[in-house]
Amino acid sequence: MPGRSDAREAVLQLLYEDDLNQGEASGRDEEFLKDRLEGHRELVAFAQGLLEGVRTHREKLDEVLSPRTQNWTLERMAVTDRNSLRMGAFELLHTDTPGPVVVNELVEVAKRYGSGKSAGFVNAILDRLRGDLDQESSPPGSQHPVRDK
Repeated sequence: MPGRSDAREAVLQLLYEDDLNQGEASGRDEEFLKDRLEGHRELVAFAQGLLEGVRTHREKLDEVLSPRTQNWTLERMAVTDRNSLRMGAFELLHTDTPGPVVVNELVEVAKRYGSGKSAGFVNAILDRLRGDLDQESSPPGSQHPVRDK
């Protein structure tokens, strides 16, 4: 049975297609997700939410990621790395999935679809974002940040 990891991989494939065919939506996203996720409604819904969330918030996600990429622009990154980062940023910012789970899942996606250095690259940037978000949500004077998600 497929799981959320499979859903993230399917979304990465659609985001990859978006990058290569900008402005040319295929209209077959739902069919693709149903096929890849063997029709499991909850997983298809999760994948659709992730896909639409990244598409809708792409510009803002890029703005959040850019200052954390240290000497890299999103345009120079491999398409799989860039979209793994966007997915991770969306989940960290807009879902209740625990931060360590998000980072781990996207590192695994980067290992599978990226280069030999992709996993470390994705891990570093998403972990930096997660740490910044934890600091923002921790109470003043707290030594141990607490996420409010």
